[in-house]
Amino acid sequence: MPKLDLLKEHKNYYTAGRKPEIQIFGEAGYLTIEGQGEPGGDIFTKKVKALYPLAYGVKKILKEQGNDFGVPKLEGLWWVESNKPALEIPRNEWCWKLLIRMPDFAAKEVVESTKLEVAKKKKNDLIKEVLFEKITEGKCVQIMHIGPYTTEPATIELLREFIAENGLSINGLHHEIYISDPRKIEALKMKTIIRYPVK
Repeated sequence: MPKLDLLKEHKNYYTAGRKPEIQIFGEAGYLTIEGQGEPGGDIFTKKVKALYPLAYGVKKILKEQGNDFGVPKLEGLWWVESNKPALEIPRNEWCWKLLIRMPDFAAKEVVESTKLEVAKKKKNDLIKEVLFEKITEGKCVQIMHIGPYTTEPATIELLREFIAENGLSINGLHHEIYISDPRKIEALKMKTIIRYPVK
């Protein structure tokens, strides 16, 4: 059986234009892990390193069952425990939920049965914190940001203007999909999808 490429299977999920656009996304399953702290900081990095081994562990089990897939891009949901805008809050107080999307044939039971084995093998107890969650974002507004993460505020402002002009309001968390790996590409060329559920 050919390997499932989630990026091609869900092309509208992993692509976005340079101008704000509306998309609708149904239910999907994810490996998730939550934390608080500076993006790219020590806690953040350790949680990422818990997420990926489990994703590849699930992939290995499913491949043995005849259902192989490519592990897709890292994603993040972001928020702050404050009424102030996020950019006015110290970065070490930012909250996040990191995500890796799973194929439809990945079941919670497979994730749970793989989790303890991978945690023991990798000697990483943080893997036990990873959950399998079903998330439905529904109607969203999104845009492709090109450049370093530090220049995202201008792109976010474009999204907010589009949301207001179309009589919509934000109905969920700030969502980012990291199309580019910052370790492999210069900051000016990095691609990040920025998405907000709306109503």
